[in-house]
Amino acid sequence: MTKARIKAVIPAAGLGTRFLPATKAMPKEMLPVVDKPAIQYVVEEAVAAGIDDILAIVGRNKYAISDHFEQMPELEVTLSQKGDHSRLARVVASSGMADMHYLRQGAPKGLGHAVLRARTHVGDSSFAVLLGDDLIDERDALLTTMIAEHERSGAAVIALMEVDPEQIHLYGTAAVDGPAPGADGDVVRVTGLVEKPAREDAPSNLAVIGRYVLPPAVFDVLDRTQPGKGGEIQLTDALQALAADPDGPGVHGVIFRGRRYDTGDRLEYIKAIVRLASDRDDLGPDLRVWLKEFAEGI
Repeated sequence: MTKARIKAVIPAAGLGTRFLPATKAMPKEMLPVVDKPAIQYVVEEAVAAGIDDILAIVGRNKYAISDHFEQMPELEVTLSQKGDHSRLARVVASSGMADMHYLRQGAPKGLGHAVLRARTHVGDSSFAVLLGDDLIDERDALLTTMIAEHERSGAAVIALMEVDPEQIHLYGTAAVDGPAPGADGDVVRVTGLVEKPAREDAPSNLAVIGRYVLPPAVFDVLDRTQPGKGGEIQLTDALQALAADPDGPGVHGVIFRGRRYDTGDRLEYIKAIVRLASDRDDLGPDLRVWLKEFAEGI
């Protein structure tokens, strides 16, 4: 297996109810984060990790996503005629960065069901799953580390992040048993997974965040996974089965200590825009001055 064979799957079929009415006619993954939709950051992350074949699992608002990643000759000609080469370059980049494919999920039966829908496209190769509203800062390596660990060990690899125990009920949570065999301390062996446990039932404060590198064997497990919490087919349940298989390579977790932005939550979405804009050369200097003045005036 090489990175060239790995495809990426981006589940993007959720209703985005927390952002209504903004998401009534637009996928939440298309909400702008500064001047790019959230899903473009995710596609760029996959491309930076060496993946150029990407399948988006979409819902009823699929056209907004597919239109964004396709060429728009009229706009390109207009920008070219205006001499606006900077914006033209950004528009062209968004339509040529990867080989994009789209598949309808149909009934919203959970993340596990969305991943299972990718089976025909992925085939018998390993693949990455990147949640469309979970952004990883481009300055912090994660996906490349996960791919390397999967290639080394053959295990399913999930991204983990330490969170406040008071917030652990919002996440799938991992039980771990020290470093994974042959790996360093930031790669751990996962012995169990629980979907959104109560604080007192959580096996750790290591939350599963929206990055996975999975072997094709996960499809057979998902195919026989019954609906779990919320009446949905949970990817967490399938990973639990892989972790418990004594004859398989198991599940490893890469503990991420970098910058992550949850654009599926309204407050965190606003914070993501502020943080990313503050770090930009074109916006940061003025924005940081204004933020300081605004905070002092509250």
